[in-house]
Amino acid sequence: MNIKMPRGQEVIQEALEILEQHMEPSKVALLLSLWQAGGDDYLKIREQLFAGETVKTLYDKIQTYQNQKSGM
Repeated sequence: MNIKMPRGQEVIQEALEILEQHMEPSKVALLLSLWQAGGDDYLKIREQLFAGETVKTLYDKIQTYQNQKSGM
């Protein structure tokens, strides 16, 4: 199995494009300023986001997403 890991800058660019399509520019700017402030504890957020997940369950979700995106 081979998983292609995108570069960080590519992910940021794609996320910004999605945000710009679905949010008002002022909200995007506010979100970016909040992210830059770095006031949140990443480890705490990570634990909340991935609670109950394992490498296997995350891998399965990634595979499902990639298959749906490629039309398989």
